[in-house]
Amino acid sequence: MAAKGRRGREVPPRARRKPLAHESSEAARLRQELAQAHDGEAGVTLALERLPDLILMDIQLPKISGLEAIRRLRAEGPTAATPIIAVTSFALSGDDQKAKEAGATAYLAKPYSPFDLLNLVRKYAPEA
Repeated sequence: MAAKGRRGREVPPRARRKPLAHESSEAARLRQELAQAHDGEAGVTLALERLPDLILMDIQLPKISGLEAIRRLRAEGPTAATPIIAVTSFALSGDDQKAKEAGATAYLAKPYSPFDLLNLVRKYAPEA
């Protein structure tokens, strides 16, 4: 996600849950455009169509996992270098390493402070 008219992507956990960025008011402060998909396959397709400045990727997704979605996005030229922040609410020991090995730029486990998310967004999408 990014600000000032730049595009961002959020792939939420499951359709019945709230999207990650909407769990805090930080998304509104950033004035970014958000797009979301309800499963990993749709998230990959959407990211390749919209070419976001930043991707928030939940690890627990239907159809394909967030880790597989990250691998697919890294294999595609247009999204190979796009910053991807992997987020999970089911953090287990070693998950951060698995996310990095899949190609995640950063990893954030819930519960997290909205400021932690905002700091990562600003770090990887500085215009946010």
